[in-house]
Amino acid sequence: MVKKIFSGVQPTGNLHLGNYLGAIKNFVELQNQDKNECVYCVVDLHAITTKQDPKILKNNIRETTAAFLASGLNHNKSIIFQQSLVPAHSEGSWLLGCIARMGWLNRMTQFKEKAGKDKEKASIGLYIYPVLMAADILLYDSTHVPVGEDQKQHLELSRDIAQKFNLDFNKPNFLKVPNPLIQKKFARIMSLKDGTKKMSKSDPSDLSRINLTDSEDEIINKIRKAKTDTESLPDNEIDLSKRPEAENLLGIYSSLTNQSLQNSINEFSGKNFSDFKKNLTDLIVAKIIPISNEINKLKKEKNFIDNVLSEGSVKADKISSNKVKEIKKIIGF
Repeated sequence: MVKKIFSGVQPTGNLHLGNYLGAIKNFVELQNQDKNECVYCVVDLHAITTKQDPKILKNNIRETTAAFLASGLNHNKSIIFQQSLVPAHSEGSWLLGCIARMGWLNRMTQFKEKAGKDKEKASIGLYIYPVLMAADILLYDSTHVPVGEDQKQHLELSRDIAQKFNLDFNKPNFLKVPNPLIQKKFARIMSLKDGTKKMSKSDPSDLSRINLTDSEDEIINKIRKAKTDTESLPDNEIDLSKRPEAENLLGIYSSLTNQSLQNSINEFSGKNFSDFKKNLTDLIVAKIIPISNEINKLKKEKNFIDNVLSEGSVKADKISSNKVKEIKKIIGF
């Protein structure tokens, strides 16, 4: 059976190791599996739910695309496109927004977290962007969507919208009900300075993350200064789970080597952090520096990046605009 995969990344700049291990690495693996049809979107419409500097946004769109390509996504194998270049996403969002219900949106925990205490000052876009996300997914007849735990609720909304549309208009299976592809291991990479907080581009300390554009010296310095404890590394996952910084660093090592956490524990059990950090540093440098070099090279090739996005957007528009036409016909337009 052919799996139709859809996912997207916001162009907010400074993609880091957490983005790579938690999403982009998985995108590449899905792309390279037989029978998968993959669509990957730079979701710039989602990015403007909070105010963006226009020049920085344009650069971030290109940098995110460069990170896709440098990490191994192939624009000849997968559709890679810029969301705002495909009008069907905005139009589809309105059509599906008339199917979605206020009660569903009111349950979205991510809006509550991002809007904070003063919800009155949050943009309407921030409130309704899960409907846009549903349009992103449903317009491509996506069967599977790689999502983190924090996005699972939004995918459930997409499923609810699809089912209600099909029921309301007596069109069974017209909008495909997508299934989540949840990365169970190493989906959440934590801060190098605090193993209880997710690695984030918004963290004021650059030492908290490995950026995909970092130099070798920056990576060495960040791992050297990464928070640890004074004990040697444990020999089992239960003890490791009580030591968040150690668990995070071993998780990074495991993900980059494509081995289980227990195998990494077996490899370093009883050793001190200085020995482990040397191995981890060498591994990150070997995996990330080629990506960093390629990103920095591609960022200079603006015309190439723009052409990749333009060509991908033409392919995406053909699929999504046809779906919108069908939706409008069913609705009665």
